[in-house]
Amino acid sequence: MDRRAVTCRPRHLRAAGAAFALTLLLGACSSDTGSDSGTTSAAASPGASAPAIDDATLQSTVQEAAKQFMLPGAVVLLRTPEGEQTVTYGTTERDGGAPVSLDDHVRVGSNTKTWTGTVILQLVQEGKLALEDPVSKYRPEVPGGEGITIEQLLNMRSGLFNYSETLELNESLDRDPQKVWAPEELLSLAFAHPPYFPPGQGYHYSNTNFVLLGLIAEQLDGKPLPEIFRDRLFTPVGLEHTEFPALTSNAIPTPYSRGYMFGDNVLTMTDPALPPDMQAAATAGTLAPNDVTDGNPSWAWSAGSGISTAHDLATWVEALADGKSLDADMQARRLASVQPVDPSTPDGPGYGWAIAKLGPLYGHTGELPGYNSFMGSDEESGITLVVWTNLAPGANGQDPASTIAKTIIEKMFAPK
Repeated sequence: MDRRAVTCRPRHLRAAGAAFALTLLLGACSSDTGSDSGTTSAAASPGASAPAIDDATLQSTVQEAAKQFMLPGAVVLLRTPEGEQTVTYGTTERDGGAPVSLDDHVRVGSNTKTWTGTVILQLVQEGKLALEDPVSKYRPEVPGGEGITIEQLLNMRSGLFNYSETLELNESLDRDPQKVWAPEELLSLAFAHPPYFPPGQGYHYSNTNFVLLGLIAEQLDGKPLPEIFRDRLFTPVGLEHTEFPALTSNAIPTPYSRGYMFGDNVLTMTDPALPPDMQAAATAGTLAPNDVTDGNPSWAWSAGSGISTAHDLATWVEALADGKSLDADMQARRLASVQPVDPSTPDGPGYGWAIAKLGPLYGHTGELPGYNSFMGSDEESGITLVVWTNLAPGANGQDPASTIAKTIIEKMFAPK
């Protein structure tokens, strides 16, 4: 039997564009058929009627995407009222390593934003700040900060320039991937550029917003962010295999999957797709992806340097969707905060207070070079979906995990 495993990861905080992967869920999702065998498991239990997908369809969906994207590995975890279905494909290393496992740790990119945003909302509940507060009240160095609210940081409507779209950062990540970045350095990169628009006058996904929120959380809680996440989120929710690494750490707890990326950050900065000749070489097998596992994620910090496993992501996104970490009023306000990313497509993906809506699922997506992940949950139907891949982005510029998640969601919720 072919030992290649199937693992999925949505891409969401890549260095260059950090383009919000929700937009991918609107696009077409094509894939090539493949014959690689993966492993599928399902634990059945009585439950209410809900959208469903059979094991064979779930496995073939992952296998087809794995062939299309040339994935070393991928993982899918799907929970429904009827039980839990999982698919693992490939190996933890390209052309080698152990079979991919649900226990593997991976970098989860911008899914980290949901942790940062939840802590901020807890601080609002405790009266330590208000959503209407100007960011200048806490970070006076922010240009125009007196006109930018905490809420506008949370919902990506501040207009602040995204530091991960700067040439300086992308060149540094390619030249010195283990550099330790201080949050203030990242803000300096952002503040050297004009805003995209006046506060509240548009939407632009910007990691700058969440670096600021991380610093504000530390300021108000009087503790380093790793301790804040542990005390407020990880321990109460029961996330035993999730961590927020120290700035100086580029380690991933064992077991883990290594991460791979075609090209480099500068090459894919304005267009995540490789040039046509390089795409052809990748398809032909004459261009190999680079191993980017050991890059230091400090450049993403509170916007995206978290580490987790498939089961922990599922547990967390269920808590995110049902409000386990917030009171009932704040949770209702958070879900109601979601607005369309593109006002011209009101039924398309939406973003709110550090939470996204992807079809019927609330959650988020994440990408760092080499890793793509998706997590979503719908309390009403009882559906929870987690996907991660250990290659990102694809040679064609698409997000492998988000593509897999989109296909699964479409198949489950398609009109009968």
